[in-house]
Amino acid sequence: MIATEPAARQHYDVTFALLAAAAISYALLQSLVAPALPEIQHALGTSVNSVSWILTAYLLSASIATPLIGRLGDMYGKEKLLVIVLVLLCIATVVSALATTLAVMLVGRVVQGAAGGVFPLAIGIIRDEFPREKVAGRIGIISALAGVGGGVGIVLAGPIVDHLSYHWLFWLPLVALVPATIAIRLYVPESPVRVPGRVNWVSAALMAVGLGAVLIAVSKTPSWGWLSAETVVVMVFGLLVLAAWVYSETHSAEPLVDMKMMRIRGVWTTNTVALLLGFGMYSSFILLPQYVETPEKAGYGFGATVTGAGLFLLPSTVAMLFAGAQTGRLEKRFGSKPPLLAGAALSALSYAVLAAERDERWEIYLAALLLGAGIGLAFAAMVNLIIENVSPAQTGVATGMNAVTRTVGGAFGGAAVASILASSVEAAGFPSAHGFTVAFAACAIAVACGVLVGLLIPSRQAMTLAERPGLHMRRRSEV
Repeated sequence: MIATEPAARQHYDVTFALLAAAAISYALLQSLVAPALPEIQHALGTSVNSVSWILTAYLLSASIATPLIGRLGDMYGKEKLLVIVLVLLCIATVVSALATTLAVMLVGRVVQGAAGGVFPLAIGIIRDEFPREKVAGRIGIISALAGVGGGVGIVLAGPIVDHLSYHWLFWLPLVALVPATIAIRLYVPESPVRVPGRVNWVSAALMAVGLGAVLIAVSKTPSWGWLSAETVVVMVFGLLVLAAWVYSETHSAEPLVDMKMMRIRGVWTTNTVALLLGFGMYSSFILLPQYVETPEKAGYGFGATVTGAGLFLLPSTVAMLFAGAQTGRLEKRFGSKPPLLAGAALSALSYAVLAAERDERWEIYLAALLLGAGIGLAFAAMVNLIIENVSPAQTGVATGMNAVTRTVGGAFGGAAVASILASSVEAAGFPSAHGFTVAFAACAIAVACGVLVGLLIPSRQAMTLAERPGLHMRRRSEV
């Protein structure tokens, strides 16, 4: 690790405000399109399966690019990479806003998704340069913004589409994104922390092909069938490529995703929880709006407009922000593990409620509130758990890996529940009530498994010095 002389740091609150603006702008772009997919499908003249890739391609791109950007930030400077990523995000957002065909829209969305490195870069800047007493709380808020931005996007999508058009789903985030990009370039000095190295591009290509193939297989199951030859062949191909990716990473001198780091108990357990929570969180972006927008003549649903569907998720957004902001205080008193377990348990309970009872509006509001509080607590805590288990030099890669596993879980979750619903469509053209029950139950089971895995995470008090390389380096530096 190389440390240069740090530039004069602006007030930490200014830096944090700019990082938060960039993070929430990215998160908004992640979810704004979800409730508007039917509108975009009609406007672009495409099919349901094809338009779903506007969300899936975004998540897939984020999964692949996030570890790359985390590594490049460690090598060349986090602020520098953050500005580059934000400029590309602005350009891609303009492309998506102007798109009149699905192909052009997908190009914009792929580049937008690649900006997922905003979160590990922001977390790395906070970890490297903020006072120690501010780190846990600020990381908690930045991490919660991933979910808060997603929830706010769901709420805002309806009014934007109803009063303007789907193009403004992309124009409006630029109002915050462009000034934030300029301000970060002007007022946030470069980090003094550097980690020399190189990027394993072969590994990145294997990861992209493997994940892409598996996601295609899952997303095509409504038309191909779960056990069809096409699904099996594409799925097996993707899994074999992913196995080759793991082999490549294991034998690489400078892996993109450090598999040795994954052997640390606190890292692999936390990342597994992230995968399962991502499954649950991103699934809610598809399941809840579609359920409440279904007309009552289908035998369920509330016939809500796109705007009304967003209001059903408003409690989730508010709870997510509040819970994420409180995580820092909870961690100082109890450590990072209890908030993570509590958050995962609340999320699992939310889906259990939806699987059992969802005929009344208040039941949807309650489930959304529980889900938001759970995701807010868990997302903030898991990042700090990762940081506690790695050295400062590994922060960018480690937090990037955590973001990747969360996004991969989201991509699989969204594709899986969409397939469950598509497979249950009845003659009237709507998924069956049983299809929603199965989808909600699948999410409850996935997140409940996250609680069980979370129990294996070593507690802060129980960790030995060898299990906590990040703490070891900090103590050495203090001596």
